[in-house]
Amino acid sequence: MTLQAQLDALLPLGLGASNTGLPPYEIDTACLPAADHAALLAEFAHHRGVALAWPEQALISPRELITLLAPLREAGADSAFALGQLLLPGHYGLASQALLQAGSLADMLQCLCRHAGRLTPLLTPRLLIDEQELILVWTDACGLPAGLRGFIVDLHMSAVASLCAWRAGRRLPWRFSFDRTAPRDRAQHAVHLGTALHFGCQVDAMRLTRAEADVRWAATPGMASTALARHADPQALRRGLLASLGDRLLRQLAEPPSLEVLAAELGVSPATFKRRLARHGTHYQAEVDRVRAHVAVYLLGPRGQGRDTVAQALGYFDGANFRRSFKRWTGMAPGAWALG
Repeated sequence: MTLQAQLDALLPLGLGASNTGLPPYEIDTACLPAADHAALLAEFAHHRGVALAWPEQALISPRELITLLAPLREAGADSAFALGQLLLPGHYGLASQALLQAGSLADMLQCLCRHAGRLTPLLTPRLLIDEQELILVWTDACGLPAGLRGFIVDLHMSAVASLCAWRAGRRLPWRFSFDRTAPRDRAQHAVHLGTALHFGCQVDAMRLTRAEADVRWAATPGMASTALARHADPQALRRGLLASLGDRLLRQLAEPPSLEVLAAELGVSPATFKRRLARHGTHYQAEVDRVRAHVAVYLLGPRGQGRDTVAQALGYFDGANFRRSFKRWTGMAPGAWALG
């Protein structure tokens, strides 16, 4: 089986999304019910003594949600982790109910990935499961300010770790990888996530052994998953613009579609598509490089593929060009990289 075929087999698990026919939401798309995430943030802010203005409109955009999150960074050293413990399963309708009714960790995480538009609209999780382990990779849905990204990643990792511990009845032995340098004080990370912390890893990911993923839980009978499968909540299936673009690029790693082709698929001009990407703090080549880098570190690390094989899978028929690109993406040579 070719590497592209292996990746295609992983797409339904969250690495990519099936074509729902729904347009992606963008950073300024008013698509998130204020009664969902905004209500949670307002309640948390109240208990922490932080002033937070309640949105006037019923639907808010991802940018407005980020604006609400920003002051909570100053609500205490533990704010990202404490808020994360409240994030999931949340009160987000059928998607929250489906999380509670999942029969195993793998089932629950597949539900989370599939309905990220409702559950985690700022970050899109991508699930990878092989013979040895489960990896949950966090990727941007529609762009995050650099100064807030670490806070938001910590919040989401805490949310998943806390929900899994609750469902399993014990803290699970997650290993955490962070795409940033280590903070001066890791105390809060250690208290809330554990000590298996690895920084400077080029990817934000959570890893767990396959045995833990396959343990069956006491599931609560319900119809939430069936209702979602029948599109009872279409918003839950929507992807952010960058997540949707990543899904598309993953299907043609060796020969990525051009900016012009992608623009045509969205029904806009190349210039309009460039402007949309710019509003999300990125550009076409940066997104191609991001997807290739994520796939490269996965194939080189957990999958143990050789450098030449990975280079060809990504469309590099000259090993030297791949080494230069990988070093530009990650700051290190392919042979020196490890996920942690």
